[in-house]
Amino acid sequence: MRNLFDELTFILQRFSLASFVDLALVTLIIFAALLFIRNTRAMVLLRGFLLLYIMISLFTVIFELPAFSWLVRNSVPAILVAIPVIFAPEIRRVLERFGRASTILSGRSTRQGAGRDVIESLAHAAIRLSERRFGALIVLQRLDSLEEYVETGVPMGAQVTPELLLQIFYPNTPLHDGAVIVADDRIIGASCVMPLSSSGVLSESAGRRMGLRHRAALGTSEISDAVALVVSEETGAISVAFGGRMIQRLGRERLEGVLRAFYRPVESESVLDRLLTRYLPFLLPDPPEDSEA
Repeated sequence: MRNLFDELTFILQRFSLASFVDLALVTLIIFAALLFIRNTRAMVLLRGFLLLYIMISLFTVIFELPAFSWLVRNSVPAILVAIPVIFAPEIRRVLERFGRASTILSGRSTRQGAGRDVIESLAHAAIRLSERRFGALIVLQRLDSLEEYVETGVPMGAQVTPELLLQIFYPNTPLHDGAVIVADDRIIGASCVMPLSSSGVLSESAGRRMGLRHRAALGTSEISDAVALVVSEETGAISVAFGGRMIQRLGRERLEGVLRAFYRPVESESVLDRLLTRYLPFLLPDPPEDSEA
């Protein structure tokens, strides 16, 4: 016990401002890594790896097993090489997110035109689509460009109106199958193919029967900062995906509030405001689901 106290005293005596910055950077990196992989299969793998590592460490400390300890020590380099392979999808997602974030450092915001009328039109359209049981997927572009996905569908340049969205998602029409992409106050693409989620968020939720629209909404929110609005064709339930999370069964009163929170316009041109607009919503806790259908 005295040796431990002496070691702690020695460490505290050498603690300086540089040591504090060093610890803060390590903590920030670990926090950011956990933030990016939460609600993904990588988090399950990480928990399993840590549990296995703790069990093996305790086993080697309690028992005198030279051969087993040698095997564990020599397996560490192989594990370090395997980590990039195991977590390849998550690493790629993080790099894509940083690559798409170039607009943060640009001199102007890409969403200055989005405003109250657009959000009201989207909310009104979602309610009408829900009442008619029309399946819909509407992706709202924020700071990350979605031009590569616009090219997979039909490029447009139409103003956002409830009537146009109802016409696009009317069953068996040419543009109903796919996503509508909205940038500022314009519909820039329809019938677009969006990436599907590979995480287990939907399978772990109560709505396990969710189809491709919900997987595409969640997948889009995982690889970009876009907001994805989904209307279920089977139940008419309205959901919003953002930051790899799905807010389900939104009622009339809460839908517009959620859209305002995640898709509010960026009027300021400062880099700090764009950073907060992009990353602050990812730190917010999951709001409770609305019981209203």
